[in-house]
Amino acid sequence: MEPQAIRDRLSEEFGEAIPALDESGKDPCIPIEPSRIPEVCRFVRDTEGLEFDYLSSLTAVDTGDALGVVYHLYSIRHKHTLVLKVSVPREKPEVPTVEGVWPAANWMEREAWDLMGIIFEGHPDLRRLLLPEDWEGHPLRKDFKEKPDYKGIETTRPDMLQQFGQLDKLEAKEAEGKEAAEQSDD
Repeated sequence: MEPQAIRDRLSEEFGEAIPALDESGKDPCIPIEPSRIPEVCRFVRDTEGLEFDYLSSLTAVDTGDALGVVYHLYSIRHKHTLVLKVSVPREKPEVPTVEGVWPAANWMEREAWDLMGIIFEGHPDLRRLLLPEDWEGHPLRKDFKEKPDYKGIETTRPDMLQQFGQLDKLEAKEAEGKEAAEQSDD
């Protein structure tokens, strides 16, 4: 089933809560109001002909103005895909969990919370997954300010472009030295 047909089927069920298909990106997607995401997900999972039984990925994004969650769904039976997106304000990034729809969402939502700070309401175990429990902030947010150290361990890193520039100069100097040595041998 094509994305537009899936969108039309959702529109039959949810009316104006389902906006037009967004085809501006690589994958056509359907924007969903955050509060509606669990019921839309249950519907696409349980409805004959749709049967999106596999949550391929759940990813958090930071657009600068807002935060969002992108759900990539797949129907093993019908071999079609669907992308749903929700957008939430930076100040209150809350989205209901879909862990009850697809248990695999558990760790994906934990990762999105850990790295981006999106709170999944109703999640049974929303805690850090990758970072230490006492880590402050969410490092994949565009507004994240890294502290100079964590428990006495320096977190700042050298400028890699500057280091590559120094390496280029060193290699050029070595090449000049070899060339000079070859000329003196002649």
